[in-house]
Amino acid sequence: MDARAFDKNRLPSRHVTEGPQRAPHRSYYYAMGLTRHQIHQPFVGVASCWNEAAPCNIALMRQAQHVKAGVASANGTPREFCTITVTDGIAMGHQGMKSSLVSREVIADSVELTMRGHCYDALVGLAGCDKSLPGMMMAMCRLNVPSIFIYGGSILPGTFKGNPVTIQDVFEAVGRHSVGTLSDDDLEELETVACPGAGACGAQFTANTMATVSEAIGLALPYSAGAPAPYEIRDQFCRTAGEQIMDLIARNIRPRDIVTREALENAATVVAASGGSTNAGLHLPAIAHECGIEFDLFDVAEIFKRTPYIADLKPGGTYVAKDMFEAGGIPMLMKTLLDNGFLHGDCITVTGRTIAENMAAVEWNDKQDVVRPADDPITVTGGVVGLKGNLAPDGAIVKVAGMERLKFTGPARCFDSEELCFATVTRGDYKEGEILVIRYEGPIGGPGMREMLATTAAIYGQGMGDKVALITDGRFSGATRGFCIGHVGPEAAVGGPIGLIEDGDIISIDAVEGTLELQVSEEVLETRRKDWSLPSNSFSSGCIWKYAQTVGTARKGAVTHPGGQAEVVCYADT
Repeated sequence: MDARAFDKNRLPSRHVTEGPQRAPHRSYYYAMGLTRHQIHQPFVGVASCWNEAAPCNIALMRQAQHVKAGVASANGTPREFCTITVTDGIAMGHQGMKSSLVSREVIADSVELTMRGHCYDALVGLAGCDKSLPGMMMAMCRLNVPSIFIYGGSILPGTFKGNPVTIQDVFEAVGRHSVGTLSDDDLEELETVACPGAGACGAQFTANTMATVSEAIGLALPYSAGAPAPYEIRDQFCRTAGEQIMDLIARNIRPRDIVTREALENAATVVAASGGSTNAGLHLPAIAHECGIEFDLFDVAEIFKRTPYIADLKPGGTYVAKDMFEAGGIPMLMKTLLDNGFLHGDCITVTGRTIAENMAAVEWNDKQDVVRPADDPITVTGGVVGLKGNLAPDGAIVKVAGMERLKFTGPARCFDSEELCFATVTRGDYKEGEILVIRYEGPIGGPGMREMLATTAAIYGQGMGDKVALITDGRFSGATRGFCIGHVGPEAAVGGPIGLIEDGDIISIDAVEGTLELQVSEEVLETRRKDWSLPSNSFSSGCIWKYAQTVGTARKGAVTHPGGQAEVVCYADT
């Protein structure tokens, strides 16, 4: 691309590179080895979530180098920086999980601050772990400079006794081990082989769900989110993204041109069609919030309700992300949805073309069984369902992909933290037919809205996955399976009905009609409400305390600032 196509007078980097008064600023760039020509080119932030916390992130620094090469080849000047991640698989099952959702906000905030502080003109963001994907996309929409999202790629499946396995199998093995159906030696062998290298958890858990979203919403290049981390083709996607970001600068195509209401509906559609994580019901409203678009859990649930479930992916199905990529990738999934009227084809994407234009050359692969045609689905209702009722006036969400039982009524067994419930499950001290209620785990009450995978996986591993239900104002991992309802709102910490349940109360769940009802009269609940008081928690200072002071409801994405609707001037226009 011709460098003369770029007019620095309209780009944020003019504030640090142009004119005599910026001589001190330019001195810093000369100190880092930049030439005069590079200083006066557009600056592209290359934000990476690289760290040594988990395999999800370990390949991101290498991939970032290919992005930088692509930027440089198209007459841009890349500026690499890193942000944090909290890896859910390692944070799971203990107090560390309170950091997980908080990290989404810190990621978005830190990318925003780095971009603002140094006046970068565009952003290419690389992410691997669950919360880093929405966090990076939120930053892109908040800043509204030309942006491209890159997923670091999924991990390949491991092999245990000749069978493919994922991290889901290890979590569930803990439950099997606790009831004596898996030996110490087998558990040790499984944990050593389940994760064979770099990449995020391989099934349609939260990372792969939000990676699928990145293509459907238009912020990622077609096919780029499906390629596993070890595949060499990832380097080509990264270099192409670096080149393409310069085209977006020249054409002034920005995230809020891409992330429209229709694009958000496309994103919700692919989540339901792929049996994705319930966490998308939290992250899509948060991304919408950055754009100033009203799009809450009920909007997401309405799309889930009308979308067919067509991708046979774990945890509810058979295959993992690698299999879908090799069968035809996310574009093939999107193609059949588009052809059958489930996607808006006129949404613009980072290619500069529309969804329909991107899909024009995609052909259906009839030699695979990973993805079904949208007119011949696994089930006619999406793999994720929204619920509402007197127990959840602000909604709740459940993943039904792979489930046969969609209705459940039983007595409540209440726990005021995940640890209390997990201890009970580990002892096997619960009964078939019960509905386990974990509360005070919402965004405020947690604080941090923890995931409950350790508990749900233990239940499933004990063979009780279809014999009990679990309800929480916290979250579930994308790896969770069984009758597990999360995001119940209002949460217990703000006086929601979930905080008023007593042991033995009858709860009815109907994932067909989308209802969640507590069979207790309003008069009784009002009496209990007068006696209710908020339990104290141990966070009276620090980042998690600060989060609890500002976070909003799960229904609207658990966001911590007023968002695009309150914005006077966005960063891109400064």
